Amino acid sequence: MPPQGAIIAVLALAGLASSFMFTLVVPIQAKLPELLGASREDTAWVVTATLLAAAVITPIAGRLGDMYGKRRIVLVLLAALILGSVIAALSQGIIGVIIGRALQGAVTGVIPLGISILRDVLHEDRVDSAIALISATLGVGGALGLPISALITEYSDWHVLFWMAAGLGVVVFTLVLWIVPESVLRTAGRFDFIGAAGLAIGLIGILLAISRGNEWGWGAPPTLALGLGGLLVLLVWGWYELRIAEPLLDLRVAARRPVLLTNIASVAMGFSLFASNVAYPQLLELPVETGVGFGLSLVAASLIIMPAGLVMMVLSPFSGRLASTVGPKVLLVLGAIALIAAYGFTLLFSSEVWHIFVANILIGVGIGFGYAGMPMLIMRSVPQSETGASNGLNALFRSLGTSIAAAVIGAVLATYSVSFGDTQVPTNTAFTLSFFLGLGAAVVAFVVALFIPRHGAPQERHPSLPD
Repeated sequence: MPPQGAIIAVLALAGLASSFMFTLVVPIQAKLPELLGASREDTAWVVTATLLAAAVITPIAGRLGDMYGKRRIVLVLLAALILGSVIAALSQGIIGVIIGRALQGAVTGVIPLGISILRDVLHEDRVDSAIALISATLGVGGALGLPISALITEYSDWHVLFWMAAGLGVVVFTLVLWIVPESVLRTAGRFDFIGAAGLAIGLIGILLAISRGNEWGWGAPPTLALGLGGLLVLLVWGWYELRIAEPLLDLRVAARRPVLLTNIASVAMGFSLFASNVAYPQLLELPVETGVGFGLSLVAASLIIMPAGLVMMVLSPFSGRLASTVGPKVLLVLGAIALIAAYGFTLLFSSEVWHIFVANILIGVGIGFGYAGMPMLIMRSVPQSETGASNGLNALFRSLGTSIAAAVIGAVLATYSVSFGDTQVPTNTAFTLSFFLGLGAAVVAFVVALFIPRHGAPQERHPSLPD
C-alpha cells in the first residue's frame, strides 16, 4: 500500500478540486449574458445546474461507493469533471456551458467518498486528523480558487477557466488511480434505482424552487408547484425507502439521534457559512459612493476572503487531535461559537476593511472546526458499510443549507436596496439583516450540537464483501 500521507494528500487535492468548481465562474457570473448571448435568467442556470447536480449526485454516489468501491466511483466523478470542463471550454453558447457545469457539479461527491475511504484504509490513529483535512477542503478550495479565477478572467479568455479545470481534473484522476487503494469493504445487495430516481426528482423540485424563487416570485405557480411537488415526492420516497429490504439510504440509520441532529446542525452551519459568502464580497466590492461598500476590485476582495480557507487548512491537524481527545461533538460546538463570534463582531464593527477580514477569519475557524466534526460524528454513528451513503447524505444537508442561504440572503439584499445609477445596490439595513440571519443560523447549530449524545459503536446492517 502507498504511504498513508500520500493517500491523504491526494484525497485532499481531490477535495480542493471539487470545492473549486463552485467559485470557478464567480468572476464572470455578471458578464455571462454578454459572453454567452443569452438572458440573465437563462445564464443563471450556469450556477443552478452545478448546484442541482451536486445535491442529487452526492448521496447517490455515496451508496454506489459502498456497493461497488469508493475509489471506483471517485474516478467516475473525476472523469465527469474532466468531460464537463472540456465541453464548457469548447462551447460558445449557453447550452454547452450548462451541460459542462452540471457535469462539474457531480464531482462534489468525491469529498464524502474520500472521507469514507480514509476510514477504510488508514490506521485509526490518523483517521481523525485526515478527516479534518479533507473536510477543510470544502472551504479551502473555494477560498483559494476565487482569486485564481479572478486573475485568470482579468488577464485571459474565460474559456481558460474551464481548460484549467480540465487539467486539474486530469492530474487528480491520475493521482487517485496511482496512489489511492481500493477499500476492501463492500455492501451486498442491489442498487435501488427507484429510490435514486425518487430522491433526484424530489431534490430537483425543492432546490429549483429555492434557487429560482427570487426571480420567479415565491408565490408564483412554478415555484409553488416545484417546491410542494418536490416535498410530496420526497415524502413518498421516504415511505418507499422504509419498506424495501435494500434502500438507497437506510432512513432508520439516518434517524438515529446523533446522525439526525448532526444533519440538522449541518443545514444551519451551511447557511451560516454561505450567508458570509454572499454578503461579505458584495460589501467589499460595492462602490464607496454608495455609502455602504469599500470599492475593492474582485481580486482584492477575494484576497480578503481567501485567508479564511487557509485558516481551515491550518486548523485541520489540531482539529483531528482535539477530536481524538474530547470528541467531535466539541468541535461542532466550538465551530458554532466561532461563527456566532464572527457575526457578532460584524454587527458591532463593519466600518473598515480589516473588520471584515477579522470576521472572515472567525468564519474560517468556525467552519474549520464544524465541518471537521460533522463527518466524524456521522462515521461514529453508522455501520462501516453505510459510511459512503451517510456521508453523502450529510453533504447533501450542508448543500441544502448553502442553497437556502443563497436564496434568502439574495432576497434580503435585493429587497432592501436603492437605486445607484443604472443598478440597484443593497442598503445598510440589508447587510445588517443578513448578518443577523447568519448569526441566528449559527445559534441554531450551537443549540442542536449541544443535544448530540455520546454513542457507542454502530452495528453492521449488511455483510461486507471482499474486494
